[in-house]
Amino acid sequence: MPSNDARILLQAAVPTAAAGAIAAVISGAVVGGKGAVGAIVAAVITILFMGIGLYVLQRTAKSLPHLFQAMGLMLYAAQILLLFIFLAAFKNTTLFHPRAFAFTLVATTLVWIGAQTRAHMKAKVLYVEPDSSTGNKPEKSGHSS
Repeated sequence: MPSNDARILLQAAVPTAAAGAIAAVISGAVVGGKGAVGAIVAAVITILFMGIGLYVLQRTAKSLPHLFQAMGLMLYAAQILLLFIFLAAFKNTTLFHPRAFAFTLVATTLVWIGAQTRAHMKAKVLYVEPDSSTGNKPEKSGHSS
């Protein structure tokens, strides 16, 4: 993964992990141990789903740039659908508190999207890659002193 892509991944994952830790503390204080476990599971699921999605999107951008925008829209729709399916599958679980899980899942997903948007806006990505291999240098014109 190129350094710019890794930087964007890191800038999105760290705030999401922090939000998950805060949610785990709050859920643990309000609901108990099962609430903390639910919040931790939700944060991990969000980081995994969104991280894999970002990786797939970056690979698509490199290999098929003409499909980048459509792939991005499809990817976000698929991620939200998968998170919804995961939420529905664990609705009646006894492993963790489902409401703490659901609220943390929504909160960490929103934090991820916000942090990723901020990271993309702050990234200085070249739109055109300079071709230095041709060796064509502009000729000097005018008076040089």
